[in-house]
Amino acid sequence: MPLIADELAEVISRFKVVTFSGNVGAGKTTLIKKLCQLWGIEDAVSSPTFSLVNQYLSNYQKQHSLIYHIDLYRVKNEEEAYDAGIEDNLYSGELCLVEWPEKAEGIIPEDALRVEITTISPDQRHIRVVSGEN
Repeated sequence: MPLIADELAEVISRFKVVTFSGNVGAGKTTLIKKLCQLWGIEDAVSSPTFSLVNQYLSNYQKQHSLIYHIDLYRVKNEEEAYDAGIEDNLYSGELCLVEWPEKAEGIIPEDALRVEITTISPDQRHIRVVSGEN
């Protein structure tokens, strides 16, 4: 994951919302942890499965920035995500890293960068990056 994190960090700089899809254990949170390390986040980075959103202060893009780490795994539908205020985070202008976006696809901005992780074997992953830019 360190090598892909370096390459992905370059691409992410053009986006405000980045989604991470894949099965449980595919490496979504691991990849986000590596990205956060690159951006100088000193807080412990963990998946916000129960709180839905973690906030980190970083030096992303050479300026102090707030990064939202959103995990929609426990969200039942878009309405529940909306009621939890997730849409406010997604359209805040701050960088949002979203795990399990398929749980509330309708509130994810169309121009989001999408990272899809497929498990090939216990130590091998296929990562597909799709830009929502027109």
